[in-house]
Amino acid sequence: MASSLTALHSFCLFSTLFAFTTTATQCALENPMMHLHFYMHDDFTGYTGPKPTAMRIVTMPKMSINDTSPRTFGDVAVLNNLLTKGPSHDSELLGRAQGFSVRVSDGGLVNDLSLHLVFEHGPFAGSSIYIHGRIPLDKPVRESVVVGGTGHFRFARGYMISKNYDYSLATGGVVEFNVYVM
Repeated sequence: MASSLTALHSFCLFSTLFAFTTTATQCALENPMMHLHFYMHDDFTGYTGPKPTAMRIVTMPKMSINDTSPRTFGDVAVLNNLLTKGPSHDSELLGRAQGFSVRVSDGGLVNDLSLHLVFEHGPFAGSSIYIHGRIPLDKPVRESVVVGGTGHFRFARGYMISKNYDYSLATGGVVEFNVYVM
C-alpha cells in the first residue's frame, strides 16, 4: 500500500511539473521579450515649456551645512514627464512617465522610483507599464523592475535600463530608457 501511495505521489508530482513546464514554455513562445526604446524629459525648471513636468513637493532641511546637492534625504518629487521617440523635445510624443520619487539615501544620490509609463500614441496607445526601482543617480546605468502593466502589457514582467542622456540634478533633462518586457 505504501509503495502504491509513493508511486501515486510521484506520478502527481511529475504531472504537475510537466504541466507547469509546458505552460511556461507556451507562455514564453506566445510572449517573447520585447525591447522598447524611448526618452523621458524630466523638466524641473520649465525649460521646455511654460511649466515644469516634475516638481519637488516635499523639501527636507539639509542634514549638513556642507551639503550642496539640490536634493536631500527625504525629498519627494512627482513626475508627469514626456516620453518621446528621440532625445529632442520636438521628437514624436509617445506618452507620459507619471509617478513619484523619494530620496532614500542619507548623503547619497539614491531614489526609490515608482513610475507608470503611459502610452498615449503609437501602437501601444491606451496601455501602460509599471516600473519600480532603486535609482542610484551617481551610477551611469541603472536597472529597475517591470512590475506589471495594463492593456497590451497586462501581466508584464521584465526590466528597464535607464541612463542620463543630458541631465542635471538641479534642472532635470533627458533620460534614455530601454525597457525589456514580456
